Formats: sequence, C-alpha cells, structure tokens
Amino acid sequence: MSSKGAKRTSSGKTKETKPRKDPLKIGIAYLFCHKNNTLLTITDTTGAITVARASGGLFAEASRDEPTPWVAMLVGRHAAQRALEVGMSKVMIKLRGRGGNRSPNINSAAAAAAIKAIARAGLQVISIDDVTPIPHDSIRRPGGRRGRRV
Repeated sequence: MSSKGAKRTSSGKTKETKPRKDPLKIGIAYLFCHKNNTLLTITDTTGAITVARASGGLFAEASRDEPTPWVAMLVGRHAAQRALEVGMSKVMIKLRGRGGNRSPNINSAAAAAAIKAIARAGLQVISIDDVTPIPHDSIRRPGGRRGRRV
C-alpha cells in the first residue's frame, strides 16, 4: 500500500483520493502603465504567491526608455516566460494607471504592447479589466489655490 494518494477513513480502511488540481494554472497579471515606467506582476488567483515580476528598468538602458512600447513588450515577454515555466496557462489582466487625484491616464501604447507580448508568449488572456483608482471627491490636488508656479 502506498501512502501517496491514500487516505485513512474513520473505519480504518484506506481510500484512494484524487490528486489535487494544480492551483497555478490560472493567474492574475497586474499591469501598471504610466508615463514613467511599466510594471508587471503575475500572481496566482489569490494574489498571495508572486510567480513573476518585471519592470522597465530591467530592460531599458536609460530611464527615458522605460515607458516605451518596446520595453513594455520585453517586460511582458519576460514575465510570461517565467509564468509558463511554473505551469501557468491562463491569465486575467488587471490594467492600472496612476489614478487618485493625479491624471488617470494609462500609457495605452505600452499597455497594448505588453498585453500582446503576454499573449504571444503562450499565455491565454481570459479578461482585461481596468482597475485604475478613481476618486469619488477625494483630497485636494497638490499645488495650492493658484496652481504650481514654475
């Protein structure tokens, strides 16, 4: 009798159990694109285990290149390859901009390049959600009543 996959019941008999499904087949890709950088984190469905991380600083030689679509594509490809190594096959993408009392704009060119790279690397994209935080009458913007004086 092998102990792997067997479970002892209250009557003393052993009963074969089904092997558990691997929880890392589906993941969540948090894509943060703004005017200065592109960050990508891939986690499991609970968000507790980080499978892969990548940012524009890994691939850009100068900081001005970090938000470009080319670097975003490299970020997406790198993180997707790491996720595939773990055994992940599908991802839900949560796209985020800066939000809050700042500009809620997303660097759409970089976001599109990163999403394409994730899909081309072999991960199946289930959904793309915009989770940019939008204030509902939040704190005041910095700069004062007369604005920022340059």
